[in-house]
Amino acid sequence: MDEATRLFERLRPRLQGIAYRMLGSVAEAEDVVQDVWLRWHEAARDVIANAEAWLVTVTTRLAIDRLRTARTQREHYVGTWLPEPLVEHSPPTPEELVGRAGALSVALLTVLERLAPEARAAFLLREVFDADYAEIAATLGKTEAACRQLVHRAKAQVVQAERPRQSVPQDQRLRLLRAFAEAAQHGDLQGLKAALADDVVLISDGGGKVPSFGRPLLGGQRVAMLYYAVCRRFLGEVRTQVAMVNGEPGLLRFVQGQLESVQAFEWSDERIVSIHTQRNPDKLARIVARLAQA
Repeated sequence: MDEATRLFERLRPRLQGIAYRMLGSVAEAEDVVQDVWLRWHEAARDVIANAEAWLVTVTTRLAIDRLRTARTQREHYVGTWLPEPLVEHSPPTPEELVGRAGALSVALLTVLERLAPEARAAFLLREVFDADYAEIAATLGKTEAACRQLVHRAKAQVVQAERPRQSVPQDQRLRLLRAFAEAAQHGDLQGLKAALADDVVLISDGGGKVPSFGRPLLGGQRVAMLYYAVCRRFLGEVRTQVAMVNGEPGLLRFVQGQLESVQAFEWSDERIVSIHTQRNPDKLARIVARLAQA
């Protein structure tokens, strides 16, 4: 492996992270990074002053272009569009948890869908990857003042769209989630209701491939009854498994031995305030393949 390849491979996780957060799709992010690799391989590297800045810039610009195309396609998406989840079956290290700090969550990626591509890129580079405004300006081909405005407006949109919540420590979330998973698996209606906030919202993505709600399902009673109904319909054939979903504790739900959904959660005051349920088989395919190899 030559020096240029070693450098690229060292930076690949950062480039993949930028592309995934921009696009919400593992496959599309991998395509972007592969395009970056081809351009890096063909570039006159002796005239590139800062290789990392060059790679980040190319990745960001390609992701912006691809997102513009994706947004047009998503306008015709059946039902609610949610990002493809990332699932880890081994717990991340404490350092990895601190480094993520919610910056990969399904809830945040869903909110970022509302931003224009360049605003999304500026927000991510600044708020997630800690780039300074000079770097952002060079990446986007704008002035620093324009980039400050982009980030400021993007932050305002994100804050407005996100639900107010109180931080719940990681170990506490895991304990509460295991109790919720147990209730969901065994059809314990009271246990389900106890875990859910009165104003909880459930958002699901079936992609037109499997049934899902076309609009958010609101209310603790209604959401609890949904979990209860699934358990009663498939009596003894529902299994839940706690896993790290986009860097935070989430659930895999199996029905009749098949992965039926990946679920991400937001918490406040020890109760679940939102659930993002990915049911689209196309977006679960990679996870299913990994489970088959395990």
